[in-house]
Amino acid sequence: MTKKQTLPATASTTSIAPVDITSAKFKANPFSFYAQLRAEAPVFPVTLPTKQRAWLVTRYDDVLSVLKDKRFAKDRRNAMTPEQLKKAPWVPPMFKPLERNMLDLDSPDHTRLRALVHKAFTPRLVEQMREQVQVLANELLDKVEPKGSMDLIADFALPLPLTVIGRILGVPVQDNHKFHRWTKTLISGGTNRNLFVLIPSIMGFMAYLKKLIKERRTRPQDDLITALVQAKEGSDQLSEDEVLAMIILLLIAGHETTVNLIGSGTLALLEHPDQLAKLRNEPTLIKPAIEELLRFVCPVETATERYASEDITIEGVTIPRGELVLAAIGSANRDADYFDDPDTLDITRENNKHLAFGQGVHYCLGAPLSRLEGQIAISTLIQRMPDLRLSIAPEQVRWRGSFVLRGLEALPVSF
Repeated sequence: MTKKQTLPATASTTSIAPVDITSAKFKANPFSFYAQLRAEAPVFPVTLPTKQRAWLVTRYDDVLSVLKDKRFAKDRRNAMTPEQLKKAPWVPPMFKPLERNMLDLDSPDHTRLRALVHKAFTPRLVEQMREQVQVLANELLDKVEPKGSMDLIADFALPLPLTVIGRILGVPVQDNHKFHRWTKTLISGGTNRNLFVLIPSIMGFMAYLKKLIKERRTRPQDDLITALVQAKEGSDQLSEDEVLAMIILLLIAGHETTVNLIGSGTLALLEHPDQLAKLRNEPTLIKPAIEELLRFVCPVETATERYASEDITIEGVTIPRGELVLAAIGSANRDADYFDDPDTLDITRENNKHLAFGQGVHYCLGAPLSRLEGQIAISTLIQRMPDLRLSIAPEQVRWRGSFVLRGLEALPVSF
């Protein structure tokens, strides 16, 4: 927060030092900062690296309210004044199609897209993946087992969901390497200060996906791209730009949360050996364990962008129309008004109404897949590697600087 910013008297900010909420240092432990905000300034302005002001909402009730309140628009064009839109960050023309993804749209566009995608992304499709996910988890561990060590992120947590989402979409096996490389480039775009360096790679990826879409129109397969191309609601179906935006959204949302859940979740278990031992001894606890890890490590730290469509007052603080609002899921999931001993990891926790997958009309469509992958990956890992341990001191673990997400850069382990 810059010194020029003034706040209503109701927001006590005098004892709160400004932070960069996208930095790796902050990601390592954001929870003490959130605890201070919940107590002293539950609606708090921060300045992002882009110099844009955002409002952090931190108490469980308020976060839930922001996620459900239609006055907080996903599409900034539905919230900002013409003057504000002129000052909004410039989007290169080649990225315009990507703005047609349902995460950045409000009703009726969002409702229409979600209904079409829901026809393609069914629980049946997810359940069919169970055996494939299990085989893949074992294959990845077979590869590293003789070495006695690995980087849990690069060798396991990342390739597992990325390969799964590639298979679901229908990416040909021979293109896996290119697909992985392009995906990593696309994701790094979220934190890269110089997007122009990434444009050639992203353009190449979009051209590749357009070619796949075209092929599926003429030669349908049993995959998600075909399902998206064919999905209809009456006479309505997705345009090419909408299919493209949807694939990229499913690609990023379909594996980023899971990478962070597997990586940070494993780290949390290693740092809480009593909970790790309990899970090893009672493998049937894997479902509540995954729910607790989702709450505790918070793979998605803040909900994606929302904009106030009018002046909105929360906890005595007025958020002006058109300004960016970040609902801090990582803070809500540690709110003592909702969770007993919120800073304690308890894999047998009951009544665990965490907000890790959001809430309301934008509730994560891929939540069943993420849960399935997390359950299989972590249970397979700890059963197959009984002496799994960190290869470095806990304070040397590197977190990724990022916006919205919270995850590890690397996690060296031995077994």
